[in-house]
Amino acid sequence: MEELRRETVKWLERIKERLGSVRAVNRKGEEFMRNIEAYVYDSEYFLEKNDLIRAFECVVWAWAWLEIGLDLGILEES
Repeated sequence: MEELRRETVKWLERIKERLGSVRAVNRKGEEFMRNIEAYVYDSEYFLEKNDLIRAFECVVWAWAWLEIGLDLGILEES
């Protein structure tokens, strides 16, 4: 379980850093950003509750929304 915690924290830190250089290019992108931020928040919440599986799932979903948004062109990195 400690490895799962470490991986979750690692990917949470990485996505928070990466989000600093990502912006929405339209309204749909703004919706994606809100969803990404919600998944990051949920991951931190579950991590605090020691619900490591849900915490990891949330960070994975946050990354998925980010990558999809970038692929669709509704998010962009500077």
